[in-house]
Amino acid sequence: MDLTIIVIYLAAMVAFGWWGKSRTSDSADFLVAGRRLGPVLYTGTMSALVLGGASTVGGVALGYEYGISGAWLVAAIALGVLALSLFFAGRIQRLRIYTVAQMLELRYGVGATAASGLVMVAYTLMLAVTSTMAYATVFNVLFGTDRWLSVLIGGAIVVIYSAIGGMWSITLTDMVQFALKTIGVFFLLLPFTWSHAGGLEGIKERAGDSVFDLDAIGTGTIITYIVVYTFGMLIGQDIWQRVFTARSPQVARWGGTASGVYCLLYGVAGALIGAAASTFMTVDDRNDVYATIAQSILPVGVSGLVLAAAVAAMMSTASGALIATATVARTDVQPLLARLVGRTPEPVQDEAENPEHDVRSNRIYVVAVGIAVVVISSLLTDVVSALTIAYDILVGGLLVPILGGFVWRRGTGAGAVAAMATGTVATLGTMAIVGDVLANEPVYAGLVVSAVAYVLISLLTRPTEPAVMREWTGRLAGEETPAAPAAVEAI
Repeated sequence: MDLTIIVIYLAAMVAFGWWGKSRTSDSADFLVAGRRLGPVLYTGTMSALVLGGASTVGGVALGYEYGISGAWLVAAIALGVLALSLFFAGRIQRLRIYTVAQMLELRYGVGATAASGLVMVAYTLMLAVTSTMAYATVFNVLFGTDRWLSVLIGGAIVVIYSAIGGMWSITLTDMVQFALKTIGVFFLLLPFTWSHAGGLEGIKERAGDSVFDLDAIGTGTIITYIVVYTFGMLIGQDIWQRVFTARSPQVARWGGTASGVYCLLYGVAGALIGAAASTFMTVDDRNDVYATIAQSILPVGVSGLVLAAAVAAMMSTASGALIATATVARTDVQPLLARLVGRTPEPVQDEAENPEHDVRSNRIYVVAVGIAVVVISSLLTDVVSALTIAYDILVGGLLVPILGGFVWRRGTGAGAVAAMATGTVATLGTMAIVGDVLANEPVYAGLVVSAVAYVLISLLTRPTEPAVMREWTGRLAGEETPAAPAAVEAI
């Protein structure tokens, strides 16, 4: 019965992907769902994207070990979504762009900022790989298949529905995944585990009041979660690309705020599930708690829905990272590499001149990136180090020039390039000195050095050209931007 539910879920993903194809007629539809998602779809797809396997399976695992304090990882993600939505999402949506690198070039007028696309591609690619490896592990257990075959099955499904209809297909599948996660966590796992543990009194009696200690996980860990995950939410291409899908600044702001609140509740629920489970089961690996609960205390059928929720969490992150990688590769990296070899870059996604009909090229990029993800996921057993390096460079090298562009008009292109270069070097250099890529010090060093370089070089160089600033402020105000495609707006 459980296997049947998983198979039905996987088939439904392909079916919804095909449905999304009917809504995809140009590049804007494929990459950003035509920039016309309403609050319901926007909130659901943003929540599905940011709440991946680490938030679902990992959140329960942290709750098992640290009690309610295990919610801090997902809480840090929620804080990032809230900060992005309340302070930046409306302005980001008005820019009418496709990538973070385009924002840097628009703000500073310096083509060298396109190099940020290389960092972003590395980050989103590794994110897709880790998510693929995660759901492949679940398939190993459920289907009894070899690891490479599990990767191939799951990867093929994600690539197929992502390539068929792009962001529209991903949005529709995300809504299914959002519903599954909501049902699985809030309406199945939480009540079943708490009932099995004897409710609040039973948990207190068996685990003690320490299970409700908010800082049990450690202040240092909490700070690290905020620096890495909260800041990462502010500048990741996968997150920004969802902001671009909103039909208005208001949807981006308030739909994102609703998503942030949902994420916070999701994190608390996961921690409470883990805390309850710690009173009646023992596991060798805390990451097995989620699946162990599903298989040991839930009825057949119900456990299938809960396991499908875990797979949904991982697949939604994988598909979001996949299309983000393909978008940056085509929009930023391809022109950059063309210029480096002396060729004229192919114009892509120019909303002022291009009718945005090149869906086929976008599909090719998604398929190519998807194949790379499947191959890498099949060959590697651990990409945590690679993902950590990419994440640290993303935050240490790009956070300051990106957010600085929004909040400080005196910031210049030279300052942005200096911040990117010095922040990246400081991050990698500190990793080498410390001798541990998983250490916290590299990202802290990168942030400090990047901020100092940004301010000093900006003050020592001429202000950004007035024409560039006029274009920037005009975009932020919603002036002279291409109109959204005439179509029925999504809810």
